[in-house]
Amino acid sequence: MIAIETVDELRVPELTPGAQRIVEVASELFYRRGIHAVGVDTIARESGITKRTLYDRFGSKDALVAVYLRARHQAWWQHLEHQIAETPSPRALAMFDAYADQGWASDRGCAFLNAAGELAADHPAYPVVRAHKQAVRDRLTELVRADCPDADDPETLAEHLFLLLEGAVAHRGIDDNTALLTSARELAEHLVLQPTAS
Repeated sequence: MIAIETVDELRVPELTPGAQRIVEVASELFYRRGIHAVGVDTIARESGITKRTLYDRFGSKDALVAVYLRARHQAWWQHLEHQIAETPSPRALAMFDAYADQGWASDRGCAFLNAAGELAADHPAYPVVRAHKQAVRDRLTELVRADCPDADDPETLAEHLFLLLEGAVAHRGIDDNTALLTSARELAEHLVLQPTAS
């Protein structure tokens, strides 16, 4: 079960249509170009608003970055849950499939790993990065517990799968292909089908 504090940290605030538009534009810019490389001038111009409007809606660029990551998590989570629902047991493998899905905008790798590489640990958006990764880990553990009842140690198995997943996802952004995700999924399948070997 995903902890309540994690869910709270990831909740997207209520947004006006104008604020939603700003988040959509900022999301594309931050993901494609990087958080530090994109200034509020660019976001305002691309959104068709003034900088003052942006600051009125969000207060600061840092706050906008946090909302961007929360919105990214929300969209990603819907994609992930759909993938899980469509995957037969063991559903933990759906995590690998979701990241490898060419229809999902993740060709630059994980937005949260990218953000973690740019942001200081005391940045207001950093807790969102941590909460997202904890949510992924918790969901993976839920799936392993549900679908691998014969595993000697479901938590350790889930942790091994999480490490495989994270390493492969990091290289998705570096290599711009899904080869390592495919390899990681094959290894994950071996682990979940022979859980006592984990």
